[in-house]
Amino acid sequence: MKHLYLLILLSISLSCSSTSNTTPPDNTVEDPKFSYLALGDSYTIGESVDPSERWPVQLAARLRQQNFNMAAPKIIAKTGWTTRNLLNGIENELDVQRDFDLVSVLIGVNNQYQGRSITEYEEELRQVFRKAINHSKRMEAGVFAVSIPDYGYTPFGSAHQEEISAELEEFNAVFKRVAEEFGVEYFNITPISREAQDNPDLVAPDGLHPSGLMYSQWVDLFANQVAEKLPK
Repeated sequence: MKHLYLLILLSISLSCSSTSNTTPPDNTVEDPKFSYLALGDSYTIGESVDPSERWPVQLAARLRQQNFNMAAPKIIAKTGWTTRNLLNGIENELDVQRDFDLVSVLIGVNNQYQGRSITEYEEELRQVFRKAINHSKRMEAGVFAVSIPDYGYTPFGSAHQEEISAELEEFNAVFKRVAEEFGVEYFNITPISREAQDNPDLVAPDGLHPSGLMYSQWVDLFANQVAEKLPK
C-alpha cells in the first residue's frame, strides 16, 4: 500500500514545478527592501492550494502588515523533493552568495516517505543548512527552520498514522538538533498539523496537504519571531 501512496505523490509531482518570485498581483511591492528565499518541498510550494495561500507568501504578506517592505518570496521547492533534490534545485537556481534577508528551510517528509535512511537525511540536511546560511545576508541569524508536518493525521495517512507519526518524530528530532547546531531558529508546527484529524478545514482538497487555513496558523505561530530577524 505504501508503494501505491508513493505512485500517487510522484504523479502529483509531475504537474508541479519549482517556483520563484511568487506573489499574487494585489500584493505586488514596488522597490522592495527585504528579500526572502523559501527552500523546501510540497509544503513550501503549497501543493493543492492557491498561490496566495502558500505559507511563504502569507508570511511575506504578514511582514508587510508589520511595515517591512518585503519582496515576493523566491521559492525553490517541488512536490516529492527529498533533501538531495532540494540540494540540486539550489545549485540549479542560485549562484549568488548572501543575497537574501530571510531564508527558510522545511524539508524531510519525502526522505521519510520514500524510506530513505535517517543518516542520509542528516548528512544532506547539513548541506542544505550550509547553503541556506551562505545565501543569507546575516548568515544563520537570517535563517529559520519549520518542522515537518505529520501527514499521519490526514485522510491520506490515517490508516498508517502510528507508523508515520513515529518515523516523523525521529526525522524532526534530527531536524531540530541539526538546526540548533547551526544556530538556526526552529519552529515546531507539527502539533498544528495534527489538528487536521479533527478539523477537515485544515486539509487541502487532495486529503494530504495543508489547506491555506492551516498555513495561516503556521504563520501565526512564528511571524513575530521571524520579523525580529529583519533590521528595523
